[in-house]
Amino acid sequence: MSAETSIPPPRISVAELPDAVKSLLTDAPIGFALLGPDDVFVSINPRLATVFGSTPARCLGRTPAQALAEAGDEAGARAQRTSVARVRESGHAVRDRHRASSGQAWDLTWFPVNDPANGDEHIALIAARDHEDADSRRQEQRLRALLQTGNQIVWSAGPGGDVREDCPQWRAVTGQSPDDYLGRGWLDALHPDDRNRVERAWDDAVLDVTPFDTMFRVRTRAGGYVHYRARANPVMDGAETAEWVGTLADITTEREADELRRRLNQQLSEAAMRTARLQKATSDLAEALTADEVVQAMSEIGRSGVGADHTSVALLDRDRLRLRMLSADGCVGLPERGFALDYPDVAARAVADRAPRLAASPAELGELMEHAPEVESLVERTGERAWVALPMMAAGRPIGALRFSFDAQREVTDEERVFLEALAGQCALAIGRAIVYEREHGTAEELQRSLLPEELPEVRGVRLAAYYRSGSQHVQVGGDWYDAFPLPDGRVAGVLGDVMGKGIPAAAGMSRIRNALRALAFSMPEPADVLTGLDRMFTATEGMDQVTTLVYFVLDPVTGQLDLSNAGHLPPLVVAGNAGPSLLETEPDTPLGVSSTRGHHKFFVQPGNTVALYSDGLVENRKRSVDAGLDELLRRASQAQPEVVGDPQQMLEYLVESMLEGYEQDDDVTLLAVQLPVIDSGSER
Repeated sequence: MSAETSIPPPRISVAELPDAVKSLLTDAPIGFALLGPDDVFVSINPRLATVFGSTPARCLGRTPAQALAEAGDEAGARAQRTSVARVRESGHAVRDRHRASSGQAWDLTWFPVNDPANGDEHIALIAARDHEDADSRRQEQRLRALLQTGNQIVWSAGPGGDVREDCPQWRAVTGQSPDDYLGRGWLDALHPDDRNRVERAWDDAVLDVTPFDTMFRVRTRAGGYVHYRARANPVMDGAETAEWVGTLADITTEREADELRRRLNQQLSEAAMRTARLQKATSDLAEALTADEVVQAMSEIGRSGVGADHTSVALLDRDRLRLRMLSADGCVGLPERGFALDYPDVAARAVADRAPRLAASPAELGELMEHAPEVESLVERTGERAWVALPMMAAGRPIGALRFSFDAQREVTDEERVFLEALAGQCALAIGRAIVYEREHGTAEELQRSLLPEELPEVRGVRLAAYYRSGSQHVQVGGDWYDAFPLPDGRVAGVLGDVMGKGIPAAAGMSRIRNALRALAFSMPEPADVLTGLDRMFTATEGMDQVTTLVYFVLDPVTGQLDLSNAGHLPPLVVAGNAGPSLLETEPDTPLGVSSTRGHHKFFVQPGNTVALYSDGLVENRKRSVDAGLDELLRRASQAQPEVVGDPQQMLEYLVESMLEGYEQDDDVTLLAVQLPVIDSGSER
């Protein structure tokens, strides 16, 4: 039927129709209805009335929207009102889709028809069930098979979030009955600590019509718990939620693997931290040239390594067989002039027995010291409640003991004991050095020479030069340093840095960073990766007040490509033979140890150009700011003679002499230059 179709007047009764037509209108699986000019039903078969949630008798005389509204389907009423209006406006057929209260979807076709007797405009409506084709069913079957193969359970729920269909797979896991499972009963199978959280997440997803994704523990029929991840998405019918469909995946194996990895990572992390602390102890003790400095270093290590509240070193006087106690905070509770080896203290027992002595509580200390009255006096006069003493040995003989104490009772673990015994060995070496070492300035001078490279490497296609001038009136180690070395891929790496301060701490920090940088450069040569690795090392071994800046570059002699990262240092200087000097103006990153994403900058160095790294002592002093010094550096570099520009060593010497002219040097001056020489074509032939 179309807009030109004629129909019998609706006054013809059903009894007058042929039996085949009556059967079509009443028993066919297709819904049929006719709307009069006023858009009310003038004829409707039972099938379509059922679709609209009513009966033919109640539908007659009502519009489709009124029939649906009376059935409680306001959304359907709005949709049908729109469809009728579209037919009237366009004069053409309109198709839409309607989901009945039973959940069955129907395809509706509305089209205009005319009464030939009087020309009235009617609307015919045909409804056909929306059957899925075989391909769709096959795709669903394949999907379900795939989900089952992946150990996933498919589940569904109504638009309000209540489960309305049974899920045997879930019940096989939980042991619930269908009645226990349906509605919100599935939540009862969750771990009590997870139930409220999951229920809130489910309610929020249903209310906001957003995807549901959460993990929880499920109680099995055997009484144990397994881990599941639940996901669900709403199935929409227009603007309304028709239902929820989701999956449940058993992630117990993954969670157990994650937990195992977490424990292993924790153990590895703790082992790495102990190793880092032991390395730091070695470095700190290497700085300590006197017994007092050794005690200070051990006090910091004891506090950070095992949480010791008090640390002291007992030095053995072999002639008198007495122990002299050295402590950063004073040896409260112990004889000020020392004590003999038979004195009831853990340090004396450790030296006399040549073995570690531990007491986790005052009661244990009393038993260890055979309830000597000095023990009770010590506990009364101090806050110490647990003790550890380890003998310090040299050449097989005891030279003293390392003593730690705690203000709370505590057991020392096996791992901590191994760590402390290693510390005692390092402390024995440091004390041995402290006894025989000469004055600090002489030792510092030797250390300075050992920390800077004796000579720069020879790399084909590259010329390297360095310059160092101490700014101290006394022979003392500074924090400036430089290094250069070839990489396995043919490139050359260079670095210049500055550790804040002077003396042994600055030099030791310099040494640690220099050695770590070399190690990292051979495994991950790109500058940003190296600085990121240094950040991690810095956090584990250096103090937050040990401010360190540096510039690290990698140069390819063949292409001239220079890759560079800057950790808070001054910008490198580029001196060109045929152009004015310039600064590699890159935004510097933060100093080492300050968490940030390390930048990676790429430049190209032309043949004949020189890139110079320098410390702040070159451009800054008491009378000149950094900005003024950088301007002065560019001006001086532009005045260099061609023969100076062509020789990197002469260039560095010229810069130092010209920049320091008229100023009193009050800081170390360190420079490192790399040049790509101009290739002489005649020599190549």
